[in-house]
Amino acid sequence: MEQYLKVKVHAGEKHNKLVQKTADSYEIWVKAPAEQGRANEAVRALLAAQLGVAENKLSLIKGATSPAKIFLLR
Repeated sequence: MEQYLKVKVHAGEKHNKLVQKTADSYEIWVKAPAEQGRANEAVRALLAAQLGVAENKLSLIKGATSPAKIFLLR
């Protein structure tokens, strides 16, 4: 079953933190800077750990350069 996850990202923070807002939306703070895709990879790792799935099950489908992102969970 595929599921879309809405994520609001705050890059370059002091601590990594994940807050689930609704069943399919999250707000995530990551230490990684928002450059060269580092924050996106950090977000994907945190989200995968929270959901208990492998990172390759999450694909960033929208918002690569925006704080508002949509991931597809397969």
